Amino acid sequence: MQDLKIFTTDLYNFEKDVIYRSEDTLILVDFWADWCVPCISISPNLEATVNEMNGSVLLMKVEVDVDENMKLVSEHDIRGFPTIIMFKNREEVARFSGFQSREWIKNWIYKYL
Repeated sequence: MQDLKIFTTDLYNFEKDVIYRSEDTLILVDFWADWCVPCISISPNLEATVNEMNGSVLLMKVEVDVDENMKLVSEHDIRGFPTIIMFKNREEVARFSGFQSREWIKNWIYKYL
């Protein structure tokens, strides 16, 4: 069964999936790569935290090495992976890079709900 709070997006759908959707819901965007060990390590923490939040936050995953997704990396001035960017009301409101615990991620999200 697919989780309805975790999605994949790309360069072509980013505006619809993230920017416009952030008018109604807090959106986290996980910029990751399959060769990045911290990216793989943080994924379960992000997914579990989002699942605990009962739809008040959604997770969009962007694999940077797929198609033209690397253009999003430069558009959003990302310097390393993973980088998680939070969008609210069509704007970036926060970001972090690197591995963080579930508890840290939960506290970070609650500041913006």
